[in-house]
Parts: sequence; C-alpha cells; structure tokens
Amino acid sequence: MTGDQCIGRSSPQVKICGLTRPHEAAQCVDRGADAIGLVFFQKSPRNVTRDQARAVVDALPETVAAVGVFVNVGFSFIMSRVARCGLSMAQLHGQESPDLAARLKAEGVGVIKALFVDGRPGLKDAEGFGVDGYLVECAKGPLPGGNAMTWDWGAARDFGNRHPLVLAGGLSPENVADAICAGLPAAIDVSSGVEASPGRKDPGKVARLLAAVQGTGERYAGKTIQPVFRTKGY
Repeated sequence: MTGDQCIGRSSPQVKICGLTRPHEAAQCVDRGADAIGLVFFQKSPRNVTRDQARAVVDALPETVAAVGVFVNVGFSFIMSRVARCGLSMAQLHGQESPDLAARLKAEGVGVIKALFVDGRPGLKDAEGFGVDGYLVECAKGPLPGGNAMTWDWGAARDFGNRHPLVLAGGLSPENVADAICAGLPAAIDVSSGVEASPGRKDPGKVARLLAAVQGTGERYAGKTIQPVFRTKGY
C-alpha cells in the first residue's frame, strides 16, 4: 500500500468499472476515482483485450487500483492478465472457489469476491473466503453484474458491519447518496450509471457521482473506513 492508501477514510472508495479507453480512465481518476475496473468477459459489451487493458492501466497513477473483472475462469487465465496488464486486484464475479481466491492472494494479487443477495454465491458464503472485499448486488439481470438494476441496498448493511462491503448494482449520480446511506459500504462500484454508452464513460456523470459520494461522510458518524481497493505492493 502506498501514500494515503494507508490512511482510513471518512467516505467510501469509488471504483468506476467497465473502462475501455485510457483517456476516459484518466478523466475518472482526475475526478476522484480510487479504482478502475477492466472487464475480461467476452459476453460483456465492456470486454477488453489484454492490449486495451494495458493501455488503460498505463494511464493510471500508482495510487489508483487497476481491477480485473473475471467470471468463472481459471488461475492461469487470471494471472496472465495480471502480468500482462499490470493489474493490482482481481474481482471474481462468478462461481469461483475459495481455493482460487487463496491462490491469487498467495501471489500478491488483491481479491474482491462478488456475492448476491438473490443468487449464488450468497452472503452466507463469505465465510469461506479470506478476501480484501465483497462486492454485493442483487443478481437479477441476464449478465453477471448489476445490469443497471436498483435494489434494496439496505439489505447489505448488516453484512457490511461484519465484512468489507463494496456496494454495487443500479447506482447513479441521482441515487448513490441514498444507496450509501442505506448500506454504509466501505466502497461502491458503478459502471452503467455513469456511461454515455456501454464502455464509454460520461465525465459529467462521473463528476456528479463522485461529488455525491464525498458528501456522504457525515453518515458514517466519524467512523474510519479502511480501504478495499488497493494498488500493487500493499
């Protein structure tokens, strides 16, 4: 971990996911994003090649986490992207095992595991994973991910009292403050809610969302929030 990543925060971290272009990633960082997500899932309209991902990561400062999003692929596939693209973390968004998470952690890769309020793996399955954070969403759409669908974010609040919670699913500049107040997460993850089109981020929406997140600090009543998204070497 480097610099201010060692210091607790008073508002949640923000990961902007589904980036496909370096200059848009840089714009997200300029507006205050803590992490950038790169999707390695061919069925997604935000899927990137290794070369595309490398170009995005090269546009990031060292203080911003580069997170690869993977769905039901093996250790070798993930590690090849980590090495080639310069990723600091892997987000496991399918039915991955605790053993895979442990192998990645042993290689120095940070791990986020997705859990689903209305699907599997569910919140109760967190006990089998020793990861850096748990991304929680509702799992009602056709693809892995939030599918731009809002849900009862408060359903994850108790889970977040016991685990590092990344709140996701249906977040936008208009509702993110309400979602944070309901779930009190350590971090949030947003993709389609700040897009002009799939894979293309709208800098105005990103700025409004980040401003709304930064305005939620008082809801944590002085609680220090430990970082979930971290760079290499933490």
